[in-house]
Amino acid sequence: MTKTSSKDKTRPDPQDAPADTLFIDSEEAQRAAQALNERCQRIMQRFWQRQAETNGFQIPDPLVVGKAFFELGAAMFSDPAKLAEAQAKLWQGYADLFEAASKRIGGEAAAPVAEPAKDDKRFKDEVWSENVVFDTLKQSYLLTSNWVQQAVQDVDGLDPKTREKVNFYTRQWVNALSPTNFAATNPKVIERTLETKGENLVKGLDHLLEDLERGEGQLRISMTDDTAFTLGENIAVSPGKVVFQNDLMQLIQYAPTTEKVARRPLLIVPPWINKFYILDLQPKNSLIKWCVDQGHTVFVISWVNPDESLAEKAFEDYMLEGPLAALNAIKDATGEDEANMIGYCIGGTLTAATLAHMAAKGDKRVASVTFFTTMTDFSEPGELGVFIDDEQLRLLEEHMADKGYLEGSYMSQVFNMMRDNDLIWSFVVNNYLLGREPMAFDLLYWNADNTRMPAMMHGLYLREMYLENKLVEPGAITLAGTPIDLTAIDTPVYMLSTRDDHIAPWKSTYAATQLYKGPVKFVLSASGHIAGVINPPAAGKYCYWTNAKTPKDPDAWLAGAAQHDGSWWPDWQKWISRKSGGQVAARVPGDGKLAPIEDAPGSYAKVRMG
Repeated sequence: MTKTSSKDKTRPDPQDAPADTLFIDSEEAQRAAQALNERCQRIMQRFWQRQAETNGFQIPDPLVVGKAFFELGAAMFSDPAKLAEAQAKLWQGYADLFEAASKRIGGEAAAPVAEPAKDDKRFKDEVWSENVVFDTLKQSYLLTSNWVQQAVQDVDGLDPKTREKVNFYTRQWVNALSPTNFAATNPKVIERTLETKGENLVKGLDHLLEDLERGEGQLRISMTDDTAFTLGENIAVSPGKVVFQNDLMQLIQYAPTTEKVARRPLLIVPPWINKFYILDLQPKNSLIKWCVDQGHTVFVISWVNPDESLAEKAFEDYMLEGPLAALNAIKDATGEDEANMIGYCIGGTLTAATLAHMAAKGDKRVASVTFFTTMTDFSEPGELGVFIDDEQLRLLEEHMADKGYLEGSYMSQVFNMMRDNDLIWSFVVNNYLLGREPMAFDLLYWNADNTRMPAMMHGLYLREMYLENKLVEPGAITLAGTPIDLTAIDTPVYMLSTRDDHIAPWKSTYAATQLYKGPVKFVLSASGHIAGVINPPAAGKYCYWTNAKTPKDPDAWLAGAAQHDGSWWPDWQKWISRKSGGQVAARVPGDGKLAPIEDAPGSYAKVRMG
């Protein structure tokens, strides 16, 4: 018999479940089965229609993944001695685990053979440690998954790109096989199944079918309650007006909350992968509201969600109709020639290119620039590089040529795979195995608000910047007839990166400190691409690092950096206040030459896919 703690006894045992007699109406069961069959047929029919419409295009492409693992297999078997040595280590690990489990069954204490990482949330439930059976199952999985990933990493003879792919997809595979992802091996699911007499699995099946229907045959996992939020009512609620618009963007001017404001307005250029309102989710965590409360006249670009009619819009069009058009509009709205700018992620990449364009033209309208998690040097693009090579870009470009754009669901899938345990498997367990409804969470609502990418713009961005890294080569890229040279930028720069960023790794973003000609302040925030940026001071979370020097080596920068508790926002405000140009009376949207068009957040932001 397996010994259990007193806490184990509070958990239902399948053998102790009451043997209730279930009386099933056969006609009702037949109708339910028929309805389920028809529902599944409709889903499959739509799936095959989508396959025909997209010519079988997928991210990731199975052939690309298969080719990488074929090369891995060939490399592994070219050194059988090394493979045998690795297998011997695995068998020794199993032997140690068996010995530890035997001790625990006999009532003795035993040190774990394999333990989850500190940030691994899958095995937080106490039963995974206190129950011998589940503890052994957990350790067996960790022992095997760690061995598989290490064995793949230790293979010699692979080119760096192939190694990157097999490491990434191996991690996807071992995470998918976690015992937490299966009803029969997840103690919480077993407990809930006994409590509800299987109703959770029935609800889970219904949730699964709903997500397949919503994705028209492709699984689109519901991460939040989409009905819980309405833009302008309980999310993206900072008061403001759309004061200008064109084909690619609406420009929002926010209402002041102070009697005096900085003379120089603040223009925020967000990414067009997802929507701008990540900066204005709720009043308590809105960077936009916080900036307004600090006395800034805030303008934000709200990008359009493009369709096939905008397929020919190029990267230079995003520059001309985005920040450059916005600066012209801000002059009309406020009468000011100069402004401060913020660029976030790809919006920051565009901002850097725009500043280089302006430098070539002698345009000095930007007094300072702040970059959030922005890459300009793509030599080390992080895990996104797994999806970017000649073969995959060719497939992507062929697909976009047919459609005129890249569907937002593809980009969302890529980002979710980079954090698969948090953004895929946790929801599989919650929605399909536990049968629970997704929670109402503003950040996940925004995350699911997918946006398309115009074919021509996205093609240039991925090929010439990500793949070929031309943006850092002076004159290698020409926008609107002007060769782009980032080294000509002499605007004062505040660079914010985040330590756990999977999308824009901080050491890659740091490379830009060596590019710009003007003064650069680099700041590193704890947490990731979103949480490290959207970190209001009142939350009292995380920390950040500063260093007055910017050596070439990012590790040297961090070694000499000072750590500060809390949010980086006040540090930025102290920096930007010295570039505000003094104070003037508060500006109300519509007071200048631009008449309000509609209330913030505007109609462009409200276009939601599906």
